[in-house]
Amino acid sequence: MSPSVKPDRGSVQMNSAECKGCGLCVEACPPKVLRLAEQLNRYGYHPAIYLGNGCTGCGICYFVCPEPGGIQVRRRAPVSYTHLDVYKRQIRQNRSLI
Repeated sequence: MSPSVKPDRGSVQMNSAECKGCGLCVEACPPKVLRLAEQLNRYGYHPAIYLGNGCTGCGICYFVCPEPGGIQVRRRAPVSYTHLDVYKRQIRQNRSLI
């Protein structure tokens, strides 16, 4: 991972069957990781889609969405330094086995 790329702090699940393509979530998203799809859903709307990375888990898209069940946001637990230390130790051990 390059220094300029930040790990995702959250994830978004869009329910395209519920989305009416109003675009409120797209406009409200601070990191701009949502957009309207080119294809239509079964109701003839362009649903919002998640671009796949960059979510901060802020939940603003969830709160502006007028459709119940249209968006789910999950915050990811931060990686603690303890886990990083264990991971680094495992890498060092694997290198010594080669």
